[in-house]
Amino acid sequence: MITFTPLSGAARSARTIPLAYLLKVDDVQILLDCGSPDWCPERASSSAVKEEDLAESSFHWEQYCQALKEHAPNIDLVLLSHGDLAHSGLYPYAYAHWGLKAPAYTTLPVQAMGRIAATEDVEGIRDEEEVEDESTPSNDDSDIEGIQENENGEDQILSSASEGRVAKGKPRKYIATVQEVHDAFDSLNVLRYSQPCHLQGKCQGLTIIPFNAGHTLGGTIWKIRSPTAGTLLYAVDMNHMRERHLDGTVLMRSSSGGGAGVFESLLRPDLLITDADRANVTAARRKDRDAALLDCITSGLTSRNSVLMPCDASTRVLELLVLLDQHWSYSRLKYPICLLSRTGREMLTFVRSMMEWLGGTISKEDVGVEATDSKGGKGGKRKRADDDGDEDALGAFALRFKHLEFFNTPAALLQTYSSKDPKLILAVPATLSHGPSRALFAEFAETPDNVVLLTGRSEPGTLGRILFDKWNDSQRDDTKWDRGKIGNNVMMDGVLRVKINTKVPLQGAELDEYLQKERAAKEQETARKVAQARSQRILEADEDESESDTDSDSDEENEVERALGDDIMDTSEGRGGSINSFNETKPKRKGGKRKDVDGADWSGLGLDDEGLTKQILSYDIYLKGNVSKATSFFKSQDGQTHRFRMFPYIEKKRRVDEYGETIDVGMWLRKGKALEEDAESEEVKEARRRKAEEEAKPREPPSKFISTEVDVQLACRLLFVDLEGLHDGRAVKTIVREVNPRKMIVVHAPPAATDALVESCAAVRTMTRDVFSPTQGETIQIGQQTNSFSISIPDELLASIKMSRDVSLVSQAPLFPC
Repeated sequence: MITFTPLSGAARSARTIPLAYLLKVDDVQILLDCGSPDWCPERASSSAVKEEDLAESSFHWEQYCQALKEHAPNIDLVLLSHGDLAHSGLYPYAYAHWGLKAPAYTTLPVQAMGRIAATEDVEGIRDEEEVEDESTPSNDDSDIEGIQENENGEDQILSSASEGRVAKGKPRKYIATVQEVHDAFDSLNVLRYSQPCHLQGKCQGLTIIPFNAGHTLGGTIWKIRSPTAGTLLYAVDMNHMRERHLDGTVLMRSSSGGGAGVFESLLRPDLLITDADRANVTAARRKDRDAALLDCITSGLTSRNSVLMPCDASTRVLELLVLLDQHWSYSRLKYPICLLSRTGREMLTFVRSMMEWLGGTISKEDVGVEATDSKGGKGGKRKRADDDGDEDALGAFALRFKHLEFFNTPAALLQTYSSKDPKLILAVPATLSHGPSRALFAEFAETPDNVVLLTGRSEPGTLGRILFDKWNDSQRDDTKWDRGKIGNNVMMDGVLRVKINTKVPLQGAELDEYLQKERAAKEQETARKVAQARSQRILEADEDESESDTDSDSDEENEVERALGDDIMDTSEGRGGSINSFNETKPKRKGGKRKDVDGADWSGLGLDDEGLTKQILSYDIYLKGNVSKATSFFKSQDGQTHRFRMFPYIEKKRRVDEYGETIDVGMWLRKGKALEEDAESEEVKEARRRKAEEEAKPREPPSKFISTEVDVQLACRLLFVDLEGLHDGRAVKTIVREVNPRKMIVVHAPPAATDALVESCAAVRTMTRDVFSPTQGETIQIGQQTNSFSISIPDELLASIKMSRDVSLVSQAPLFPC
């Protein structure tokens, strides 16, 4: 039996992002994707937010996050299909705080791109506002201060306690830390395309196979094979078109006869889970879209204006970079291309190391140039440098990006280029909800004839979606974005109120107060550590040692010292000189043994035979008293017994109390710590090394977060060109018809698109009638509960079985139900 529940991104929903679905196959619970919403939607004070969207835009993720938090500890398997925030953004937080420790599988590019996208999002939000951790209560007092505007529009400082009281009516933001992002994505298991993986443990019997989905680098269609439920196919956010850096999905490929075909192993699954987000969309031709994009950019730059293109941090920005780099090289443009992202360099470094995953027009054989020697000839080796400045480094020429420049912050960009210099700016994130793209838009949109170029619709409730709706509403009916035509750019006017969050350093009295509190906190921490160390020393100290044992040990130690002193005195008197003079000239020892002294010249030391005997005895072994004289073995001449001792060894007595032998607590603690260090895996050591590097970084000055309301006087031009890289209505209907599943579930679609795909399936006679479109939180059951058993027959019973070819005997045999 199959049970399916959309946690987010359901069918017949106006909000289709993020994607997360709970699939239960028999007793195995599988989480399909784990996306995150945009945590910074527009507030009700924004003049562009519609009244009907206010209630939903602020708290829409609460239901999804609570449902995922409830199911996370019981999930047995996690499958991630794409490396963007909509598919894998919430996985780090769920892994660190909600117990989502189940084995997770994806492809290598999705692991890398997902890590970069999540890191960019986490750093961008935490750099602009205070994020409440899972373990921190909302009313906890802390040293960090915030600023909130009062009724008169003035900024006022609020302590964390008052912030907690104010924030009780605000939704909680579940944002991980950078370290949690790295730990979560390090735990992923990576597979290659068409590589079957036979699961073990509770998932034993299931086989998962990834296939190419297009749309993003490493995007995956998951095929799940179950011995009881059959074959399941999870295919969302596909792209049937071949792009500049990616091939199209395997679900729709050109056949030898000129038509479209489906990969043979994906035909006729028992269940197909697919999306219908664009089932009622007619996309314009790719040639027209690229031409409109490049014409808009070129015309804006040549007229001495700048162009702002909001983009994502890891996935779809690659297609934009390849397209722009080819256009710059062909047209010989000299304007700078500025990528405003903290992780831009890291992203391109990862992509250059994964050339086998790329496709499209980027040739996989074009991986470098032959190095030339000093004589002008060509060597047989290729250069393998990864430096971005080396144009001959290993990597496709189309990924070198000669015209691209990287900037971490808008301030760094303005230090290099003036606001009046024409330039193309690619800023993250694409939704303009926070980060560099939002900060730039507040000033960029006020300059006349500047161009804001959108390449995606963004999530509902964000500034990017608000601008898209403005552009789409101003178009004629036949030029809207879903009618297969390219619209026109529009001149924006009016005032748009935007909230800008920034972090500024503390100054004056605020800085003094912060430093005073910091010193007090350090003193308390130091006192706590001192008390803890003192307690540790008390535990390790041997307080149960009795006075008699101490006296006995001290007597033995003094006795050994006296014996050693007597030996030294004896040898000193026998040689008639200082003992230091002998130490400087005595023969050396090798391998712990004394060299042969028969041929040594001892006359220079003034030692007679008796003195030499004394010296050798005192050097090799320690004897108590003057034993070099001729004495009896058992007793001396005066009747006293001599004791011989080989080493100055003190036998430590075991100390006991009323419970037995006492335990050395310090020894056990040290031994346990050593065993823990030896048992650590490489991942733990790498995490500790990364943490040490973070601590070694220079500490940023004390700062605070402020929020200001800015009225932006819109004077720029606005254009939307669809470069999301997704299938359109015609493609998804063709794919579904060619795959021809026995049952189908529609997800990730608004009501109109859901109805369009369902009606298309109903119009085909050979298509199944079992098409489901569950809403968020709705659970559907497919099939019946079946139990399969494996029976082992012993050799004796197998030998007693009589085989017969008479069918009548078999039909007359009694049948016993299992």
